[in-house]
Amino acid sequence: MRPLDETETSVVFEKLFKFVGNNLKNLVENPSHEGPDSTPGRYCFRLNKNKIYYCSESLVKRATNIARPNLVSLGTCIGKYTHGGNFHLTVQALNLLAANAKHKVWLKPQSEMSFLYGNHVLKSALGRITENIVAGDGVVVFNMADVPLGFGVAAKSTQDCRKLDPNGIVVLHQGDIGEYLRMEDEL
Repeated sequence: MRPLDETETSVVFEKLFKFVGNNLKNLVENPSHEGPDSTPGRYCFRLNKNKIYYCSESLVKRATNIARPNLVSLGTCIGKYTHGGNFHLTVQALNLLAANAKHKVWLKPQSEMSFLYGNHVLKSALGRITENIVAGDGVVVFNMADVPLGFGVAAKSTQDCRKLDPNGIVVLHQGDIGEYLRMEDEL
């Protein structure tokens, strides 16, 4: 477990910025009330075995007593680096993304299962969509009861969605909570 270097930090922050925008500051400056200290600490990002973890500094200090090969996980795993060096967000980051999301999409109840099986979001599945979404923006997908279901990338802007036919793809699927069941062994 080690801190991220400059290039790793910029790649992770660019990916997070795509979804949370200026709310990225809230993730970094969020006070942590864990640990024995009476003053709140901070959250930080750590790399362990090609996975990026979001955890409190007090937890990191306590985890230094554990040997690196024996340390399995620390805090919340928000993403991982592929063998090619690309960074991918994992479904475990959904709670962080949903709390700070810049762009949101709400699905109709009959379309939730389709998204949870890993399919893209079609225009016919849209219940609501936030304004000012541009194609390529990160989007967090909710059901109509505001429960976060997953995240993806906008295939069309908000303006283009209004003119789109019902079978047109609006959001490209990247991750959903159905992965907890589908990829149980990998998570």
